[in-house]
Amino acid sequence: MKLDAVGVSTNNILKAVQFYRLLGFVFPSLKGNEQHVESLTQEGSIRLMIDVKSVIKDIIGEEPKPANHSVFAVQFDKPAEVNEIVQKIISNGFKVIKEPWDAFWKQRYAIVEDPDGYKVDLYAPL
Repeated sequence: MKLDAVGVSTNNILKAVQFYRLLGFVFPSLKGNEQHVESLTQEGSIRLMIDVKSVIKDIIGEEPKPANHSVFAVQFDKPAEVNEIVQKIISNGFKVIKEPWDAFWKQRYAIVEDPDGYKVDLYAPL
């Protein structure tokens, strides 16, 4: 068994892709009418799937909603990268839940929120 993908839902795929590109995800060119997109990954990496909310509602029978905690974490190589990504998030008008800090578990850590309310942890080893 292996974890292959994580998914989020959105009201606006273009805005969601803009946010996740700031975190370093790579996506194919978009036409603007996509209902589902997936990040391009290297072998062995986990894919990020983004679906419009109506697709998920059709599948699960109810409106999808984000959790009140992080849905996944993105690891960076250096603590400075966490700081840089958070600044990009801020300068592009997206929300930071928790500014970068040095966590007691020996990681530089921050929590950001995508345009639809999904929280994502960012971290790097100290």
